[in-house]
Amino acid sequence: MSTPGTPVADEGQRELAKETGKSAGKIGISLLVAIALGYVFSFLTPRLLGPVDNAVFASFWGILMGLGGALSPLEQELSRQSAVASMDGGRVGKPALRALTVGAAGIAVVAAVTIAVPVLNQRLYSGHLELGVIALCGGIAFACQFAMRGLLVGHNRIRPYSWLVIAEAAVRAVLLGLVVVAGLTGVVSFAIAAAVGSFAWLLFLRSARGMVDTSVEGDGWRPITSRILLLLLSAGLTASVITGYPALVNVLAPGGDATRVGVLFATLQVSRVPLLLLSPLQALAVPTVVRLSGSTDGMHRLRRLLALGTLGTLVLGVVGALVGLVIGPWVVQLLFGSNYASAQGWWVAGMVWGAVLLTALQLMTAVLVARTQANKVLVTWAVVAVSTALVLLLLPGDTILRAVVGLAVGPTVGLVVAAAFVLRRPGNVQATSGV
Repeated sequence: MSTPGTPVADEGQRELAKETGKSAGKIGISLLVAIALGYVFSFLTPRLLGPVDNAVFASFWGILMGLGGALSPLEQELSRQSAVASMDGGRVGKPALRALTVGAAGIAVVAAVTIAVPVLNQRLYSGHLELGVIALCGGIAFACQFAMRGLLVGHNRIRPYSWLVIAEAAVRAVLLGLVVVAGLTGVVSFAIAAAVGSFAWLLFLRSARGMVDTSVEGDGWRPITSRILLLLLSAGLTASVITGYPALVNVLAPGGDATRVGVLFATLQVSRVPLLLLSPLQALAVPTVVRLSGSTDGMHRLRRLLALGTLGTLVLGVVGALVGLVIGPWVVQLLFGSNYASAQGWWVAGMVWGAVLLTALQLMTAVLVARTQANKVLVTWAVVAVSTALVLLLLPGDTILRAVVGLAVGPTVGLVVAAAFVLRRPGNVQATSGV
């Protein structure tokens, strides 16, 4: 029998690294295509709507994508279950369906609250009740989509996973084109086109067939519900400072010049590029950690990678902030037109710094998900969200200043907490059946 550190173990680690690299490359290509298609949508809507209407749409977009972002742990949890089942030569069972049910129900409740509470409906949707209903439908569809993505990536079925990623953005871009051709260039029409993209999973039901066996028992409703709700709450906090940030600003720091706020939200899209570039690693993080944690040598290697990654994040954040300071306003005007010429370099610099650190935080919390440390995931994102919220509420100054500073401070504090968690020496993640 071989032991960690022997040639057989080393060969296994090299093979895992090679396989992970290939998978990341395939997912990376699909994400580049999806990003290009997504930018067709994200960069055309501000031009077609103008700064004032764009502020309304950006808030809706933040809610819709925030609901989707809040469901990312559902993908991670099902990818963990799927990876463990795959290593055991089996299929996921009832726990996967329970996780999906809890996730969809949780998102539906959150979306319904934004519709039912008048002050939230006014601040988030500017009184357009139909936008809340569209967000509710899109959020439930996202639950099914993320569950399917988790099953596919956990079973290492990278090709259908990649096509699903592309399909979501492609459906959204095609519908935008049809809406524009039809002359329906309004906030509600664009909102419908945005939400329909989350139904792309319906095109891939055949690919996911055979990966679930409802006769397989495992964790019951109580542990599944507890774990998923903890992760959803964590991801909801995550989404509040990533995709849902415009909505968070409107709730906690309302007011300000509507045109400048619309320009700020358009600038925010430009600063999100770092989050998109590392999406392939986020998709593969959980199954990779599960496999690496099966040996002492693998865990040592994982800790080295995390330490180097944290240092690299800080360096990249500084470089990105400097680049944003110098050329950020020019890029915003180039992409969105002269109506957005009032963007300032310090806006972009602060937002890029925060975006780079948020990217590292997503990778680190994926490691904690793989270790089934949902409580630490929640603590990390609670620190980020609370720090950001306190800046939005308490910092003297206008909406713009509070929004930019909040997005720089929250991720900085959160990175310290996350690094302390993931760099500790954990116990092995054991692969057990029925999870």
